[in-house]
Amino acid sequence: MPAGEDSLAHRRHVCSRVIPQSLYSLTAPLDLEKIFERKAPLHVDLGCGEGSFLCALAERLPDKNFLGIERLFGRIRSSARKAASLGNVRLLQMESSYAVHYLLPAGSVETFYLLFPDPWPKRRHHRRRIVTQDFLTCVHTALEKNGVIYIATDHLDYFRKIKEIARSTSGFAIAKLDVELPPSGFELIFRQKGAPIHWLALRKVSPVT
Repeated sequence: MPAGEDSLAHRRHVCSRVIPQSLYSLTAPLDLEKIFERKAPLHVDLGCGEGSFLCALAERLPDKNFLGIERLFGRIRSSARKAASLGNVRLLQMESSYAVHYLLPAGSVETFYLLFPDPWPKRRHHRRRIVTQDFLTCVHTALEKNGVIYIATDHLDYFRKIKEIARSTSGFAIAKLDVELPPSGFELIFRQKGAPIHWLALRKVSPVT
């Protein structure tokens, strides 16, 4: 019988979903097999928010490992509560760009999801956007052969810039969006407002040159 949300067992499951700092170093790649207690293809949700998308996908694909990365503690806590009954989910409180650059082992990720990153619409703030050529190069390194990153945004200017950066980053090909993904919280909000959602799938096709 599932543990109630106020039970000690439930609280233990919630805590076990968040990777404790004792299990990782800020300068060395994660030991994914130790963290997940099994070996399985890894999917990474960059900026997982409150975890609804991450947990819906993890429940749909129990044979995959899912890592949610989020810098805000409140969102990590919400995600951990949702993931309490899902043994294939772990959470890391960290800036996504830092984790991709330093903590994910080369060739370890089957799929990345980057859903509705902050578009920082003012020109003077564009330097804060997560998608840069350096970021995509790090994503490319972390992806396994034929791995893919799915990117979604409601911001057309940012979408065009992401495509421009992707085309100038070697080792990727723009692919068809060939999967039906559960909606994230932001996607539901934007669709209710009638905002168009722009999707981009980038597949790793060759080493970076």
